[in-house]
Order: sequence, then structure tokens, then C-alpha cells
Amino acid sequence: MKVCSIAAPATAEEAEAIQDALRPRLDLSGPGPRDPALVAGVDVAYADDLLAAAVVVLDGTTLDVVEQVTARGRPAFDYVPGLLAFRELPSLVEALERLTVTPDLIVCDGYGLAHPRRFGLACHLGVLTGLPTIGVGKTAFVGSFEPPGRERGSWSELLLDGRVAGRVLRTRDGVKPVFVSVGHRVDLETACHDVLALTPRHRLPETTRAADRLSRTALKAALAAST
Repeated sequence: MKVCSIAAPATAEEAEAIQDALRPRLDLSGPGPRDPALVAGVDVAYADDLLAAAVVVLDGTTLDVVEQVTARGRPAFDYVPGLLAFRELPSLVEALERLTVTPDLIVCDGYGLAHPRRFGLACHLGVLTGLPTIGVGKTAFVGSFEPPGRERGSWSELLLDGRVAGRVLRTRDGVKPVFVSVGHRVDLETACHDVLALTPRHRLPETTRAADRLSRTALKAALAAST
């Protein structure tokens, strides 16, 4: 699949300027794909100065793997809170461009609008690919919320500066919730519906779990090759 080229910032100020320039291109009108046929998960594993980006495409009904690709590289940007996407995007884009299928939805291990500048990785990837994207974070990054009910499917609003930035969603009874925020071309209701469909047995979406495993395996191979 084809992905738009990305600018490589030299400073945090340049990175923030890129986020500001791309933010108006977000499509937040929704509703986005409900029960998509193909769903991609993306993740990146790090060790020392190496990283491995992974993309795993699952069948949206069976959750079987349809295609998986990786790309190895080095962090493209220093770690700065709120600018993590710039460390990972070059390798993620390289991996996405190796796909022979086009997913209907991309699920990021991270955030979309639930971000200090309302432009997390899910937003960035959505603008670059033109595809519907959502972020599913393991922990709260920004905002305030009340704990949701203990039953699967319960949720509460994640508020940032008094505005809804996402939902705190319970995917398993009595298990810690996840933090869902939209990235591009999906509304929040649809995003949460799809996340629940992707979590039939575990707290995290199967897309995230599969991409995490693949990125770790690829990183281990990259480390072995570098010794």
C-alpha cells in the first residue's frame, strides 16, 4: 500500500509545527468502519539504538492473520513526550508500504486525539495513509476520567481541557480498562465497538497483541544480526 512521505524534523519545535500543519487534515466526521473486514495492528519494539516495527493484518471476523510485515531501523527522533510518533513513523511507514493488502482500519498501540496536542500516532498515521485509525492505550497519557463500571463494555469519558478526548473502556470484567481515542475517519462510538470486537478473550485488542509479538521477534532477530 502507498503511504504519503513524512517530514523529518530536527528539533521538537519543528516536530510540533508538523503536527500543527497536519492536524487540520484530520477527518473526524465518522462514523468509520463498523466490523471491518481487515484490521491492522501496529507496534514498535526497542533495544539500545535499534527498533523493529511490525504490522499485522487480521481477518475482522475470525481474527486470523492475513498478512504480517516488519521493518527494522533506528529511532528517527529523540524521545520527547508527545512526539513519540516521530521516533517510530519512518519504520512504521516502511512496514505499511510492504503490505499487499489494504486494511479497513488501523489500530495503534497508543493515542489519537487523547494527546497533549490532539495529534497522537493514530492521527498521524491516519493522515499519512488516508485510512481509518484509532488509538488504544494501555494507560492514561492525558486528561481526567471517572473509573468505568466493572463489567465488560462499561466506559467513561476521557476529558482533556473540558472536551471529550476519548473513552476509558472496560474490555474484561474487573480488569483494568484501556484508553480509546479516535485518530482519523472514525467516530468514538464506532471505535469502541470495534475494540470490543477485537478483545474477545484478553484486555488488549488481538491486533495489538499480534503486532507486539511480531515486533519483539523481529527485534530479537535484528539484535542477533548486529552482533
